[in-house]
Amino acid sequence: MEERLESAWDKMLEQLGSWLDAIVVGLPNVILAIVVFAGSFFISRYVNTLMLRLLAKSSMQGTVKKVTARLVSITVILAGLFLALGILNLNKVLTSLLAGAGVAGLAIGLALQGTLANTFSGIVLSFVKYVKMGDWIESNDYTGEVIDIDLRTVTIRQADNNMVCIPNKMVIENPVKNYSVTSQSRVMLTCGVAYNSDLEFVEDLVKQTIADKFDAVKNKDNVIFFYTEFGDSSINFETRFWIDSTSGLQISKAKGTAIIAIKKAFDANDINIPFPIRTIDFSNNLSLNNEGEEKNE
Repeated sequence: MEERLESAWDKMLEQLGSWLDAIVVGLPNVILAIVVFAGSFFISRYVNTLMLRLLAKSSMQGTVKKVTARLVSITVILAGLFLALGILNLNKVLTSLLAGAGVAGLAIGLALQGTLANTFSGIVLSFVKYVKMGDWIESNDYTGEVIDIDLRTVTIRQADNNMVCIPNKMVIENPVKNYSVTSQSRVMLTCGVAYNSDLEFVEDLVKQTIADKFDAVKNKDNVIFFYTEFGDSSINFETRFWIDSTSGLQISKAKGTAIIAIKKAFDANDINIPFPIRTIDFSNNLSLNNEGEEKNE
């Protein structure tokens, strides 16, 4: 029994000695690996600051700039980790980490495909010029001013001051009307006048009224006017003119101003804007009643 204990003790000492020898032999590699991995953290901070400075001159959104810089810094840390494992000759561990990262990435991609789609759409939106902060846009039946673009949604403030968050994917995949791309917008207005109106006089009056009311319209020749149809109770026309505008709200205000001005001009010149009237003819009913009374007699 004592011999077995002595033999076991000798083997344990021998194993500890071999481990100690391995530690002594591999100590420089361990120290170098620690230095490399720690150095990757300091380098990642510098890279993060450098990327933020470089991206500050680009047209990317602030949120995307921060995420891009953070991703680059994380890449530096991962590179330091893989290099440290290579120095320690832990190639199998490195291979296992890469395989595990691939499987985990696939699982995360399948589980978060909607979120990732919005994320990549947000990155795309940060590079395009047709949607940016401060623009007045119309997208997915919502109209308002763009106040924020992040990696998930585009937030717009509507005319009633309510906030609407639209997923980036929907903005990318659907048509977007941007009122802020150009400095001018066209206002289109429809109306109708009575059949007994002087149509040439109405046309000249509407053009002159619009030219007098809006500074952007230099003269009445810049106002487009044409009659569109013979309506049920009126002859309908459409007028178009340009205004200095970068938002849909300004277009709505200009349209309301034009309606008031045209109505006042029509009232001052005895021009009638008719509304639908239904006429009921009782002549047949009266004849039938008369015939019935004669039969009764």
